[in-house]
Amino acid sequence: MRRALERLVVGLFRSRVWVAVVLGVAVFGIIVVGRLVPGPDGAGDEVPRGAPVGPLVTIDPTTGDDGVVSPPPQPSLMVRPGTPAPETVARAFASAWVDHQDVSAEDWHAALRPYSTTALAGKLSGVDPAVVPASRVTGEPALTPYAEGFAEVAIPVDSGRLRLRMVVSADRWLVDGVDWERA
Repeated sequence: MRRALERLVVGLFRSRVWVAVVLGVAVFGIIVVGRLVPGPDGAGDEVPRGAPVGPLVTIDPTTGDDGVVSPPPQPSLMVRPGTPAPETVARAFASAWVDHQDVSAEDWHAALRPYSTTALAGKLSGVDPAVVPASRVTGEPALTPYAEGFAEVAIPVDSGRLRLRMVVSADRWLVDGVDWERA
């Protein structure tokens, strides 16, 4: 009898299938026992089911921002005493820009030149004023400062929005770029 039992056990452990079955049963048994026995705090391994009802909060919402990077401070624009602010220059440029009907190209360019950088004046020299897509300014300029000497001013016009890139040149604000957005 002993010899038969020994031969059966040795035969079973030589087969890979039986070894895998025995290991599987052992792992399953360990998992079942681990789920049934409570943990050190007295609670079993309880897994929440379903989607959470509210947002998952991982920090105290009353705590301030603990981020490393804070938003940069709003730049203060450079305006010399006695010189017009960027919004004033932008409004004057926009008024001259939309005043293109019944005006010669030379007169239109001459009206824009005092408010433009030399680079922009050179780019506008070949522009026909008849292609300007607006005929009147309809609102107040909105200033967005980017640096001490660089800003953008958006001015509503009857056909959309005129965006003017403003720079400080020769200690005064001038328009350096023109863009138009359809409304």
